[in-house]
Amino acid sequence: MDWEFDAEVFQWRGPAPYFFVPTPPEVDDFLHAHLGELTYGWGVIPARVRVGATEVTTSLIPKDDVYLVPLKVALRRPEGIDDGDVVRVRLSVGD
Repeated sequence: MDWEFDAEVFQWRGPAPYFFVPTPPEVDDFLHAHLGELTYGWGVIPARVRVGATEVTTSLIPKDDVYLVPLKVALRRPEGIDDGDVVRVRLSVGD
């Protein structure tokens, strides 16, 4: 399944900074409804994410009934993405 949406980047400051965008409600609804066929464990779902011209593989992380899309350095650097930016995300899960 494929989606495209705009989302605001936020930073979680743990031992190392991590950047995420939340998935919108319609994506969350689909992911929760099809979790058994998409997850490889712990509710984590493998995905492909594209922002601008850069695409990476990652895993969506469940948090408080929402899925978070991690924005890897390999995606953020070439696209100049930082905390608070609004980005257009192309997200693909499943075959």
